[in-house]
Amino acid sequence: MSSIHVTNVKDASGNAALVTESGGVKTDKLTGISTAGSISVVGEGNSTTTNLQQGLCKAWAETNAAGSSIAGSFNIASLVDTNTGIQTCNYTNDFANANYPVVTTGKDVGDDLTFSASATGTWIVYAFNGSAYADVGQCTIASGDLA
Repeated sequence: MSSIHVTNVKDASGNAALVTESGGVKTDKLTGISTAGSISVVGEGNSTTTNLQQGLCKAWAETNAAGSSIAGSFNIASLVDTNTGIQTCNYTNDFANANYPVVTTGKDVGDDLTFSASATGTWIVYAFNGSAYADVGQCTIASGDLA
């Protein structure tokens, strides 16, 4: 079997990728061949595959208890303090539909939380402390298909 040894690879448009000495590839873009937005990755046991895009966190935010500021975020355009114990994060890039998981946790120990991912463009977090709404700092992530 013949081998081709290269360091730099460029496509017809001049976009470059770098093949490293340790067998890695450095590139600024990955695109599936049969479907541009679908790349399969071999799982840990070498017997299954997972879809790279579906396995990524698509949005996250850390907010303060008042729902007035975002300490850090990804794919979050804005935060709205909807009411006591209710915060709404608005996405920069919407989800394809409203059927996706949102996982949240309060930043204060002992707070009971529930949440709702109610729309393609937002998530709403409802925080309870006992039986009443309470303002609680939030750490929330969402995964699913972007539009």
